[in-house]
Amino acid sequence: MSQQAEPTDCARPGPGSAPPTGPTDGALVEVSNVEKVFRRGSEEIHVLQGLDLRVARGEFLALMGPSGSGKSTLLNLIGGLDRPTSGAVRVAAERIDRLSDRRLAAWRARHVGLVFQFYNLLPVLTAERNVELPLLLTSLSKARRRRHVAVALGVVGLAHRTRHYPRQLSGGEQQRVGIARALVTDPTLLLCDEPTGDLDRKSGDEILNLLQRLNREYGKTIIMVTHDPHASARASRIVHLDKGQLSAEQPA
Repeated sequence: MSQQAEPTDCARPGPGSAPPTGPTDGALVEVSNVEKVFRRGSEEIHVLQGLDLRVARGEFLALMGPSGSGKSTLLNLIGGLDRPTSGAVRVAAERIDRLSDRRLAAWRARHVGLVFQFYNLLPVLTAERNVELPLLLTSLSKARRRRHVAVALGVVGLAHRTRHYPRQLSGGEQQRVGIARALVTDPTLLLCDEPTGDLDRKSGDEILNLLQRLNREYGKTIIMVTHDPHASARASRIVHLDKGQLSAEQPA
């Protein structure tokens, strides 16, 4: 099993200036002329068609669009969970679409924090053990892993729930555990796929408040897929996808 670089203190604040609200020449994420084709028997399904997107470091971007528009596919390409059929995907100037499977897995473990709609917590593990899972791929000692876990759970406001199992937590608390797990390696990117889709409005607002705080106070770059205008309004920029292409961009 390959080892990644040792993480720094998770969710560490940046230099103090406000994060940019749009792409710059020094974009963190660059998606260039990307095509993604899935094959179903003899049929070709063109999910993304010549798509270009730039995301600035420290930006909070919302991806919106109808079901089947390619939002989650694009998120998976940026996170190194899938590869484009053609085109280039760069993150921090790294052509991740050209990495070998082994190097891509190591890159993803170090640079990407994933937040899912349905939390994906292991029910037999406590909150702290669920958060610790990504650190098991590192060379950190057990004591240092525990310190990183404590910091991450503190950032999301769950320092008092570390020994609780998922079944003992509300939906909003489970999602905060999921966010702590995504933060614990101090990733370059937080990728959130419908993070409030399984929550009521009050719990959803708490998660959105947390994501905004991570972006504004800690300088985290966040890309969030959502179909909810209420959720997308928290982002600094909104990109709409339709039939595999960008149809509109607007500030939130």
